[in-house]
Amino acid sequence: MFTNRLLFRRMSSWVAASTALLGGGPRRLRHPAIIDDGFVFEHSAHGMSHASTLCVSQGRLVAAWFGGSLESRPDVSILVSLNEGDGWSPPREVANGVQPGGERLACWNPVLFQPSGGPLLLFYKVGARPKTWWGMCMRSADGGLSWSEPWRLPEGVLGPIKNKPVELAAGELLSPSSIEHQGWRVHLERSRDLGVSWERIEPLDSDRPLQAIQPSVLRYADGRLQLLCRSKHGRLAESWSLDGGDRWSALELTVLPNPNSGTDAVSLADGRQLLVYNRSKRRRSKLGIALSRDGRRWRDVLQLEGGAGEYSYPAVIQAPDGLVHLSYSWNLSRIRHVVVDPARL
Repeated sequence: MFTNRLLFRRMSSWVAASTALLGGGPRRLRHPAIIDDGFVFEHSAHGMSHASTLCVSQGRLVAAWFGGSLESRPDVSILVSLNEGDGWSPPREVANGVQPGGERLACWNPVLFQPSGGPLLLFYKVGARPKTWWGMCMRSADGGLSWSEPWRLPEGVLGPIKNKPVELAAGELLSPSSIEHQGWRVHLERSRDLGVSWERIEPLDSDRPLQAIQPSVLRYADGRLQLLCRSKHGRLAESWSLDGGDRWSALELTVLPNPNSGTDAVSLADGRQLLVYNRSKRRRSKLGIALSRDGRRWRDVLQLEGGAGEYSYPAVIQAPDGLVHLSYSWNLSRIRHVVVDPARL
């Protein structure tokens, strides 16, 4: 098994000997912060690949996504690929929606998370549509090589709906979640025992409730927490907590445009906040990175995609060596993986 440092050194060496593919055509890497770029797989038996997620576990990079003929169809399953520094392994199915009676339902929106202690967790949803889906979870004790039998989360707990949880003091997991069947509403779910049991922090209401889902959680040095959410209102929505996630401010719209599309964000080790999003009110063709120190003022620093097509549903993490890894859906057919050095942004 390669260490993280060796894994990412190998990734960097690939760039020196190859041409990157950005925006679907061959061209040189156009920003000095991008040190690697490519696809998790070149060809797939699935007509649609979407909603990827990333983590580092036991020195290897793990990616997961859902794949099938089309979103919501019964053949859609959860796929996983591993990277130890010598390229991505062939995708393999680790979960599907086959029920005890034989009926098969679609799988949705996997989320990988590696707690500081304990096994790697993989959350996902099962159901014909978001109105009726439920949360599932499985564990891996060997960094994604093998997986436990999946189990259903408690009634009313969906797990992280698209983006990763954050781990707070004493191992507490705070999971960003939402529902779509009673209006779009954001809520949080908390576990104090690494996902064995959960409690739900009720929806973030306001006098004029905003239609928002799929939050990301950001952390600040002074203890504040921030949610950034997809919305139906042409801009990202936000909420703030001053008490470790027990209470949250009413959702408000930010200045950041959003074409009703998923985003993801991560709090960097240097104190900056990094957001990956579609900078548009209408289309998912422009995808880029923005940075902020305070969560209020954001600066666009790198455009990942800008041509015709759909580039959406990003996931982003910072690895132990400080490099940022992000993945996203490339025309809903492949998963693109990009490695960024945040010191160069």
